[in-house]
Amino acid sequence: MMQSKNWRELNQSTFRCEKQPAVGSGGIVAANHPLGAAAGAEMLAAGGNAVDAAVATLLSLTVVEPMMVGLLGGGMMQVRMSDGRHVVIDGQSQAPAAATQDMFETISDEIATRLETVGRKNACGPMATATAGNLPAWIRALETLGTFSLADVIAPAIRHAESGFLVTPYLSECIAEAASDMEKDAAIASIFLPNGGPIKPGSRLKQPAYAETLKTIARQGPSVLHGGAIGQVVAEYIDRNGGVLSLEDLGAYQAIEREPVRGMFRDFEIFGPPPPSSGGIHVIEMLNILEGFDLAGMGFGSVKSVHLLAEVMKIAFSDRDASTGDPAFLDVPVEQLIAKSYAATRLAQIDLGQAKSWRAGTASIAGNGENAAHTTHVTTSDRNGNVVVATHTINSVFGARYLIGETGLIPNNYMYLFDPHPGRALSIAPGKRVPTSMSPIIAIKDDKVDFAIGLTGGVRIFPSAMQVIINLVEHGMTLQEAFEAPRVWTQGGVLELEDGLDDAIAGKLANLGHQTTKTPHLGGGINGIRRLDDGCWEGAACWRADGTVIAAGGGFAREGVRFWPEQRR
Repeated sequence: MMQSKNWRELNQSTFRCEKQPAVGSGGIVAANHPLGAAAGAEMLAAGGNAVDAAVATLLSLTVVEPMMVGLLGGGMMQVRMSDGRHVVIDGQSQAPAAATQDMFETISDEIATRLETVGRKNACGPMATATAGNLPAWIRALETLGTFSLADVIAPAIRHAESGFLVTPYLSECIAEAASDMEKDAAIASIFLPNGGPIKPGSRLKQPAYAETLKTIARQGPSVLHGGAIGQVVAEYIDRNGGVLSLEDLGAYQAIEREPVRGMFRDFEIFGPPPPSSGGIHVIEMLNILEGFDLAGMGFGSVKSVHLLAEVMKIAFSDRDASTGDPAFLDVPVEQLIAKSYAATRLAQIDLGQAKSWRAGTASIAGNGENAAHTTHVTTSDRNGNVVVATHTINSVFGARYLIGETGLIPNNYMYLFDPHPGRALSIAPGKRVPTSMSPIIAIKDDKVDFAIGLTGGVRIFPSAMQVIINLVEHGMTLQEAFEAPRVWTQGGVLELEDGLDDAIAGKLANLGHQTTKTPHLGGGINGIRRLDDGCWEGAACWRADGTVIAAGGGFAREGVRFWPEQRR
């Protein structure tokens, strides 16, 4: 990986890394909870590959990070196998067959409140729940690219649900954030709000009903949820309480294998998820524009570099608002947006001395995008060079904020991501997949994975992923530095500056026309890996979540070694 000699000398921001990376020759598991990472490491230790590790990690995260991900959620997984196979597995949720474009009563058409509805019915409760895709996507990956059985990879999740685990302060804080909605549902409140308040850090949290659901899935396979007995319980509950998700929706869901979008940045080939994710497209679009500037020479955290980052984000969001969505319903201009020639046109329009307002450079097909903020991310590698990056969610913290008690399942609130106004490109339609900013990214150099990253944070995901790539490639930061470095973000309005950036740049940015605000954290927890020069893997995770990295080293005994009787004492 290219290393800049001067980023520390040019650095105009001071930050201290709070976590340490891990290095191993046998692979890496990085996840946003230590027990999730441990589940994946258990698979590597048992001889499994990166896909086995990723699926085991995700299943365990449904137990130990229940506010972020669950079986009744959706997401995107990118896999690069050592033999060159490269695929994105689309497990995004989709609107149920009975969903209609006028099923919610809207409040206004203003940008800030466009997605809001009367009674918040698209955000909380059964009407907010779309058809889930996580489990089919994970099983698709396991069966086509993994080596272990479902029973193998689900075992750690069952163990944690049945025996319990210690609640982290982060989980307790997330419960407190969603408590006002969760206390309206007796089933979810009984688990996460015992005695009327959030379960305290250090308490042991058990989920016996969910443990039984996982055991049944281990025995009978994913069809027991997607079309079988557990799915029937889910569908009947939702029907009784006003939702539209049916057993037929669950049974008909199919994960889709898609080709990643790809582009070149310096010496790296960047691979990202295609639509319905906007993340891969706009990461590549922004990198294409930034390639025309000397970011290393500007220095990390300088006024010039932050101004430039803000301008390319505004360009990306203006294009995203015009072009995001499900490719089965919309003609997304992918090739135009990731073309170097298009980037050259946009680059020429940037004024380094003045902030600008930007309009889309493509014909409008959409009109708005999603704003989900709460997901989880997993990155895995193995000793053979296979790599997985996977971002999955139930959308908001604790999804639709109810629990189907008999199953222990927390449904998603993905219907919130559709435009509730009829007649729009992102209006609700049966079978339409929800838009997303998920950006599980893999970078290839010299035909090998060089680094792989992903994070949480809704519309802040792909701009943050872009900044991490810039930190690694342009500024020559270490993986840990690149992850923990303060970020900036704008969607075209206020420019948010994360704590750790030099306070003095806010005034200088204002002189360029930016309206700025400081924020203690921006976006969500990132984790990822990179290949070191000696062939080992390095993994890291940042302070914005319970991110934990476990590295595998060592290996099997040398061939022919055995214990000779005369060696006994």
